Amino acid sequence: MRQSRVRQRATRFFCFCRVYTFHHFDAIIIGAGAAGLFCAAHAGQRGLRVLLIDHAEKVAEKIRISGGGRCNFTNRDLDVRAPHKHFVGQNPQFCRSALSRYTPADFIALVDKHGIGHHEKHKGQLFADRSAEDLIAMLLAECADGKVERWQPCAVTSVSRTDDDVARYALETSRGAVSAHNVVIATGGLSIPKIGATDFGYRIATQFDLPLIERRPGLVPMTFDGAAWEPYAQLAGLALPVEISTGSKKERMAFVEDLLFTHRGLSGPAVLQISSYWQPGTPLAINLAATENMGEQLLAAKVRSRKLIANELAAHVPSRLADAWCQQSADWQRPVNEASDKALAKLAEKLSRWELIPTGTEGYKKAEVTLGGVDTRALSQQSMEARTQPGLFFIGEVVDITGWLGGYNFQWAWASAHACAQSLAAERAA
Repeated sequence: MRQSRVRQRATRFFCFCRVYTFHHFDAIIIGAGAAGLFCAAHAGQRGLRVLLIDHAEKVAEKIRISGGGRCNFTNRDLDVRAPHKHFVGQNPQFCRSALSRYTPADFIALVDKHGIGHHEKHKGQLFADRSAEDLIAMLLAECADGKVERWQPCAVTSVSRTDDDVARYALETSRGAVSAHNVVIATGGLSIPKIGATDFGYRIATQFDLPLIERRPGLVPMTFDGAAWEPYAQLAGLALPVEISTGSKKERMAFVEDLLFTHRGLSGPAVLQISSYWQPGTPLAINLAATENMGEQLLAAKVRSRKLIANELAAHVPSRLADAWCQQSADWQRPVNEASDKALAKLAEKLSRWELIPTGTEGYKKAEVTLGGVDTRALSQQSMEARTQPGLFFIGEVVDITGWLGGYNFQWAWASAHACAQSLAAERAA
């Protein structure tokens, strides 16, 4: 009987050791996107035993589809000393530490190391020459160098705190139970649900009593009331450079970028950028002739020309736009030399300050990022660790840090992941 009990205890101990040996990790990273892959690679290369888990079938799908399939992977113009210039959140300065320790130059050096050609397209935006697939392959190669174990697809059904100082967290997954000393949440936001976006990261934050900043779509096209938009729907597909702004005079935010008319509203870089600053119910102001003084141009044309106003206007803005604008008033549907100075001034004013109030946005299905997320006050800016939950980290888009269009969000992913990996390695070495 005694021998039987001993054998039972020995069997239980053996089973525990087997689970612990093969299913315990220094760090489990949930989310195999930009931040998750990068953190896993760096942590693994620093000697940690890392498990990377993602519920999606494909790895890094957001990288794959970004930048028209070439991935705008960073921006060389990022000023790490003043992150508020390019980042939005309750406290944009939070990202300064991570961004200053892992800069665009650092990531560019990694891309160069892997022989990936790249080019600057616009305002410091860097893209892969061939394909975003090259960047994904690079990240997977870096993970392989760190001997990272990846379970994908694999769903995490629960994360719980344990009383064990070594295996501080226990996870139930579709591939079995695992434990880890540290858990890193790199699950991104709610944008583009068709590629697998979920609220998992926010649910974990709530479970462990971390505060959240209200989430909403960011870098997203805007929509307008159907009837009110009807005169402009005919302009769908038309693009032109504009100055777009929103906010009070004191808090005004403005961008000079390309605008794109759609059947339902406005898109293009100008609108995506301003969407992160726009508040529902407030107007946008758009200068459709940002490079011209239209008042002076139209008055000069009145002296020398007998063309229709729309034809004169078409020398400065796309002809479809000129025609649509002049249809709005009988005073603008005549030869320019027959128009009153007042009518021309009114036309110029409307073109240079077109004010309109969006009824909404295209939502998460077309948003590139999610504004809001885990409150930065609950995290260490040095390590990305939750202040009240040792061993629990949040990196990338799940945090209340959102960058401008143009590679800034990817740089935040790399930098926050790097900061987290450094902390994981330092704790292990201590």
